[in-house]
Amino acid sequence: MKHGGRRDGAGRPRKSWRSCREVLRPVFTGWRPFHVTLRVHMEAVGRLRQRENYHAIRKAMHTAFAREDFRIHQISLEVDHIHLIVEAADGNALKRGIHGFMVAAARRLNVECGPARGERARLVRDASGKQRVIAASRRGRRGAVFVGRYHVVAITSPWQARNVLRYVLNNYRHHDEVETIPGHGPWAVDYYSSGPSFLGWVEYRQSAQPFPIFPAYLPLPVKPARTWLLADGWRKGGPISLHDVPGHPRW
Repeated sequence: MKHGGRRDGAGRPRKSWRSCREVLRPVFTGWRPFHVTLRVHMEAVGRLRQRENYHAIRKAMHTAFAREDFRIHQISLEVDHIHLIVEAADGNALKRGIHGFMVAAARRLNVECGPARGERARLVRDASGKQRVIAASRRGRRGAVFVGRYHVVAITSPWQARNVLRYVLNNYRHHDEVETIPGHGPWAVDYYSSGPSFLGWVEYRQSAQPFPIFPAYLPLPVKPARTWLLADGWRKGGPISLHDVPGHPRW
């Protein structure tokens, strides 16, 4: 049997255009805005839109909040994925910032979603009669949380910046995840997003506070925009309403 040489079907299979596109990461200098999407294993962590997972992501965001070269400007939690609008000083800062957030989020989600192990902390006496404390076993699970690599799209125009903000902050309407508040009716804003902290809603022109903010509510910690596109440029694309139902983004 002849081995080696040029023949049909030999060698590594050629990658598709889509797989090659997913491997490439932005190379740039200077602050730029991006739309990032992260998908999670629902079988492992369950729905993201629940109280425990919300607070796990909120704690993980403080890791990114401490960085000087990477900023999370807006965020929304959907059932099985996370949308982020971020700014980065360069390509390495973008990669490190997203990876740092993913690691912190995975650790905290694993702690929240895993079963409790061991017993509660308790006071016991040893053979000599001395007292000592046996610490409680932490709950948690092991394993991957995020599915594959993150998807990133550069924001390059005011029209695109406006559509990305609208898509991320009102994404719960896109997925029909609107819930009802007893005594207040359907949600006017997505409380599983940074929408309550966004001051660009057109409804602020008619009301000083167009949706209720509850005393126990802890908002997701986002940073003000540093780039012109996310700070003011998006307004050239038109206003954003609380009641907009975004379709699929067109890049």
